[in-house]
Amino acid sequence: MRFAALLLAACAFSACAQTQFKTTVPLVVAPTTVTDSKGRYVDGLEENDLVLFDNNVRQVIHLDYEIYPISLVVAIENGASAQPVLDKLGGSGILFSQTVAGGAGETAVISFSDEVRDVQDFTADPDLITRALKRMRLRSAGACSLDALMHALQMLDRRPANQRRIVLLVAESRARGGQAALQDVVKEVQRQNALVYWVSYSTTWTSYTSRPKTVGDRKQEEDRVDRLGQVKAPTEDAKPLPGDVAPGGGLLAPFFALAHLTQPNLADLFSRTTGARTIGFLKKSGLEQAIQEIGEEVHRQYIVSYQPPAAEPGEFRSIRVEVRGRPDLRVRTREGYWAVR
Repeated sequence: MRFAALLLAACAFSACAQTQFKTTVPLVVAPTTVTDSKGRYVDGLEENDLVLFDNNVRQVIHLDYEIYPISLVVAIENGASAQPVLDKLGGSGILFSQTVAGGAGETAVISFSDEVRDVQDFTADPDLITRALKRMRLRSAGACSLDALMHALQMLDRRPANQRRIVLLVAESRARGGQAALQDVVKEVQRQNALVYWVSYSTTWTSYTSRPKTVGDRKQEEDRVDRLGQVKAPTEDAKPLPGDVAPGGGLLAPFFALAHLTQPNLADLFSRTTGARTIGFLKKSGLEQAIQEIGEEVHRQYIVSYQPPAAEPGEFRSIRVEVRGRPDLRVRTREGYWAVR
């Protein structure tokens, strides 16, 4: 019931009259995470160890043992309130590229505020990801999360068919504006069997964890070193800069924040429906830990698939996975799917 209420609220947000979405996925894919009571991952389970229920009816499943490379799109909010987060992201390129995407994977970066911008195309080079993150600057007051997610899915749709598709958003859990319709984004997420992870933050508290910016912080890496790679002698690099201000800030910021809280929690909606997670952070160490946790999880998931039973078009069908004979283990997978025509 809680999920249904959240879904209805999200539909209202997107001005959508429909409350059910459909997918054209011929197989239902359910990435499944298994942990013990202490949160430690449980490895080594076989196909006959896992039991999946579709609307409480047990299904014949297939457990994929092949390791597929990952295509990862990192979508970063760079709206009015995102400066403290951008400050913390500078050294995270290798975490996205190596920890989440993995050695055989590829990573792309996009940013979004009132519109979505491509920052770095797919690459396996963590240095390119790091440079892209360091170049990012504040834009306008928007946070079009749904538009960014749809854009990321369109990028993933052009990747090889054997790639696992993951979107990782570093953003507030609620959107500010945008054009994409919720039902279209949900349908595309399901069609691609994509995982949507969300690393979220509080715009109120995160701002108190950022150190003052200096002139040197605004320089590109190539401007800080000479041709021999030596750091140039500091001149005015230590001079403090005034804080970045974007539309929607200033005295009206608290009122924008209160209005924002009335919007649905998209982070919770998408992470739960895809079997992923939402992880909050406050400090840079928390951000890095969240990325590491996501990386460990995606590489230790069980990829379960099955042929869905016949159902009424648009019907939401719940999924539950258990480990046979191990009620002590905690199992998390996607909450369900919408039946196709």
